[in-house]
Amino acid sequence: MFELKKIIGAMLMPLPLFCMICIICFVLTLRTHKLTSLLGLLCISTLLLISTPFVAQKIISPTAQLNYTFNVSKHKTLDKIVVLGCDVIPNPQLTANSQLGNCAKSRLVEGLRLAYQYPKAQLIVSGGGIGNTTNSRLMQQTAISLGISAHRIKQNPSAMDTADEAKFLAPALVDFKVALVTSASHMARAKDLFNAQGVDVLPAATDYYDFSAWPPHKQYIPSVYALKAVTGHWHEVIGSTWIALRRWINPEAL
Repeated sequence: MFELKKIIGAMLMPLPLFCMICIICFVLTLRTHKLTSLLGLLCISTLLLISTPFVAQKIISPTAQLNYTFNVSKHKTLDKIVVLGCDVIPNPQLTANSQLGNCAKSRLVEGLRLAYQYPKAQLIVSGGGIGNTTNSRLMQQTAISLGISAHRIKQNPSAMDTADEAKFLAPALVDFKVALVTSASHMARAKDLFNAQGVDVLPAATDYYDFSAWPPHKQYIPSVYALKAVTGHWHEVIGSTWIALRRWINPEAL
């Protein structure tokens, strides 16, 4: 009874509920608008499939991302900890940590963990934002409120994407032992861009997705969390393709 209640509740969530309504509508219009209905059915069915944890797990390959975890026991010292920017939710009525999106919070938590493990390391928080509210400023304020001394923190507020972050920070990172903190799905592309600038970084990934432990009754029900994981993976595919295209056109492009 408990599992049945959970299944019904999950199916009534916006993503599966409205997708199923769309499927019913397309089926009803098959006779009069065959091609359009078939295309609609294909798109909605694909969206539903990639939103299930079972299929999402196959797409995001979480096991491969475990290679990017940072093992403190393997590194006695660390000079700099770079935390890349992510989502912000600007609202002056909220505290700095409440204006950071979940992705940004996850990255900052990992950065703070390393900052406490390596008290002599400099913490570099990066990322632009919206208007006068930057990711780097919110991260700095949050880090200070959680006990990190202001003199240990350096901001990089001008970077609007990962390529900017690598380019702007490279002069301060070359020849130092650097831990790079970003989402697990983003690490491969981020590391590539920093390496292209001559900066050798140690991956310190966070913000993992793994649905293998989800109970069976949830594996085949569309979930917004699974769709978010697939969306993040797709974002990285597009980003990596764009970098490869730029380098193919211009081998000097970073």
